[in-house]
Amino acid sequence: MSIPINNLILDMDGVLWRGETPMPGLVDFFTTLDDAGIGFILATNNATKTAVMYSERLHRFGVTIPPEKILTSAEATATYLAGLYKPGSPVYVIGAKGLHDAVTDKGFRVISPAEVRAGGMAVSVVAGLSPQMTYEELAMGAHLINQGVPFVGSNPDLTYPTEIGPLPGSGAVLAFISAATGVEPTIIGKPGAILFLEAVNRLGGNMDTVAMVGDRLSTDIYGAKAAGLRAILVLSGISTREEAAAGLVQPDYIFSDITELASFLTRERSVVQL
Repeated sequence: MSIPINNLILDMDGVLWRGETPMPGLVDFFTTLDDAGIGFILATNNATKTAVMYSERLHRFGVTIPPEKILTSAEATATYLAGLYKPGSPVYVIGAKGLHDAVTDKGFRVISPAEVRAGGMAVSVVAGLSPQMTYEELAMGAHLINQGVPFVGSNPDLTYPTEIGPLPGSGAVLAFISAATGVEPTIIGKPGAILFLEAVNRLGGNMDTVAMVGDRLSTDIYGAKAAGLRAILVLSGISTREEAAAGLVQPDYIFSDITELASFLTRERSVVQL
């Protein structure tokens, strides 16, 4: 008999919502998890927002989830930097509020494009998605990297799901900088192991009982399998069933959305309790 799924690592964009629109059945999904006693951590490659901002969004959608249950690639990136550099070190950040706040919360000093243009240096260039980013921000980041400053990417997602379809994501920003410098970044988010291992740690550390739920084969599913976790693909975001069938790594389960997943988890718990 297989080990039951007692904990979930849940991606957000494309799984729980698209853009600013919650997925149908979102409130009922979390009610199902609570009723079944299934623990969870929300883990996202999106570094544009803070955990508090995600918690507030979920509250607007009718779901109460504390920031402690939300893990972003921005937090993982800042933790990575903290393992390499002293607090107070200058870091150049290309990204939105989530990435800026995570880096400053670890005690680093974020330097501006103007400071770089005036000759300022940094211990690292950290890049992610920001819808408001400017050419100057990108150019000064590339300038630092061309001088040998290490290049770190919050996540490699080329696109992110929205109500009108996929739009360019953090990976597209990293590709822009790489094209200008010839340097590939150190990637922190999925499919790297850092987010998965931190999420498992928050869930109690037993990988055998944890499954990753995501909508993207290249990050959520491949990364989960590489980390030794079970992987659940939902078809409400980026990847399709046909792409999954043709992939080198197969998810353990495929569901159309979180409503179908909730039904499966309810059935599984009923069988375990018999």
